[in-house]
Amino acid sequence: MNEQVQAELKKMLNGRFSTSESARANYARGEDTYDPVLSQAVVFPETNEEVSKILKLCNEHKIPVVPFGTGTSLEGNVVGNKNGITICLEKMNKILNVNVEDFDCRVQACVTREQLNEFLREDGVFFPIDPGANAALGGMASTSASGTMAVKYGTMKTVISGLTVVLPNGDIIKTGGRTKKTSAGYNLTNLFIGSEGTLGIITEVHLRLSPIPESIMSAVCHFPTLEDAVMTAQQVIQYGVPIARIEMLNKEQMGISINYSKLKDIQAVPTLFFEFHGSETSNNENIKIVEEISKDNKGSSFKWAKDLEERNKIWKARWDVYYSVKALINNGRVYSTDVCVPISKITECVKFAEEQAEKFGVRAPMVGHMGDGNFHVILPFDPEKKESYNKIRSFNDTLIKKSLELNGTITGEHGVGLHKKEYLLEQHPDNIPVMKSIKRTLDPNNIMNPGKIFDLN
Repeated sequence: MNEQVQAELKKMLNGRFSTSESARANYARGEDTYDPVLSQAVVFPETNEEVSKILKLCNEHKIPVVPFGTGTSLEGNVVGNKNGITICLEKMNKILNVNVEDFDCRVQACVTREQLNEFLREDGVFFPIDPGANAALGGMASTSASGTMAVKYGTMKTVISGLTVVLPNGDIIKTGGRTKKTSAGYNLTNLFIGSEGTLGIITEVHLRLSPIPESIMSAVCHFPTLEDAVMTAQQVIQYGVPIARIEMLNKEQMGISINYSKLKDIQAVPTLFFEFHGSETSNNENIKIVEEISKDNKGSSFKWAKDLEERNKIWKARWDVYYSVKALINNGRVYSTDVCVPISKITECVKFAEEQAEKFGVRAPMVGHMGDGNFHVILPFDPEKKESYNKIRSFNDTLIKKSLELNGTITGEHGVGLHKKEYLLEQHPDNIPVMKSIKRTLDPNNIMNPGKIFDLN
């Protein structure tokens, strides 16, 4: 990056520009397995117009750009670029407006899901997409995130009605709108959802909200085998029960979570966490059905979270799964798989993953969003031991191959980033040329997060 560009960025941003090694290191990677890559500089815009000016300048000088939110991504999506700059959106964290009557809101990209729900707490509405981490909503849009409540409320694709995006040439566009439906031209909103910053920078997100349910009831159910637990979840969905969450933790993960999250009266065996949203009457009807299905699969009696505090403690343990596994090894890292298969194939795929983990000799705590066929094997490793990481990647190669055989996908919610580029070629070889064509049209100088999702050249 030449001195002219540096001088212009410093002048434009009035101190919100840094080339210090510590600042560049702080924004050099996400929660992934990669070593940090330090960009030449980090900039901190506050408005759409500032992002526009930065991108226009970088495009003119062909300087690569990496967008950065909270850094919770898992696939190398925000690893820095040694020849470019990182645009950190952390100062774009304002809730712009909320329309309770219409169940929608508009936020800047670095508003987090917890921040938004705290803001909405007194309004009787909430934002339901819950990936576990307190991620930025712009980042969740860019990776098409989902999480524990997707079975009832959908994914980011479901709840986003519009975006503000700054294109590589600096143009600012607004896609979609506030209406529940539209037939006005191409669906550009969904083009940018899941694009991982390779086509432009999402600076604002228009979101659909949901009413807070009259009754929320959470329960834990233990099973003798992992297959029994997963089959229960599969049958609950196939029966058509409108459940809010069905989360699976295998025996090893339960043991880790009990110790890490100080859980009491919970066993270290394969377990399902259930949550029901609705009226008290409808919840009781649905609970009765799910209890019968669970008993048919050798499930224990339900252990109920008696109040909000106990319910939050159970789900906090689920959200902390990644960090509980990471804590197993000093200075360790975690590789998380992310396959998703049709619901009728979820039992077969989870059983296969369990068998292959034993075959490869890898430690394999496992969690899953069983209601939508998505699960994660969370594999801890010491980055100093290359052979252990190679073994993990070989395990993941085998699991990816199996998920594709079952008509599944290589990634349910984490995105592609750097980790899954080769797998994307396996899943969508016919789509890659079209993706490259779109990328070249919008970003002819290939400045936007280059090398992520696919290699352009």
